[in-house]
Amino acid sequence: MKILLHICCAPCTIYPLGILRKEASQVKGVFFNPNIHPYLEYKRRLDTVREYTAREGLEVNLAEGYPIEDFLQKTASLGKDRCSWCYEVRLRHTAEQARKGLFDAFTTTLLYSRYQKHDLIRATAENIAREFQIPFYYNDFRVGWEEGVRISKEMGLYRQNYCGCIFSEKERFLKANAPAHGRS
Repeated sequence: MKILLHICCAPCTIYPLGILRKEASQVKGVFFNPNIHPYLEYKRRLDTVREYTAREGLEVNLAEGYPIEDFLQKTASLGKDRCSWCYEVRLRHTAEQARKGLFDAFTTTLLYSRYQKHDLIRATAENIAREFQIPFYYNDFRVGWEEGVRISKEMGLYRQNYCGCIFSEKERFLKANAPAHGRS
């Protein structure tokens, strides 16, 4: 089986790549994440993906450009539902690439994170798979969370602390700076 793996970041790739290399004859990656903000964060994640995939001998297609404007236009009014568009645009890009590259299936490292909306990712990917007539390879990679975190730390990989979008960055910092309840 030949699988195309959507990569959101290097640390989230570690465990899924290990599993896929045991189950597939060929794994190739694609980095397409127009949600990541600000640009320096995008660049840091991209550079870390380059470093990690070179170290692992994983061929990866790195999407050209930084289409943050489209992401912001499409998600600004969606509120908490913004993730649905973000998952769709990234998985749709991956499915298109998988079909063009004659892959047997596609999947995503988003299924590794405990912080992502797992059921929404799966449903979105399965709908796209039907549309593009290319199978979606489902695996609940969250079972390898601790292992992936440990290995990424041992490798000294940059580990981000939010999903990547401006909205999640805001939520992260608002929570971190919120006063404790009952205090003035």
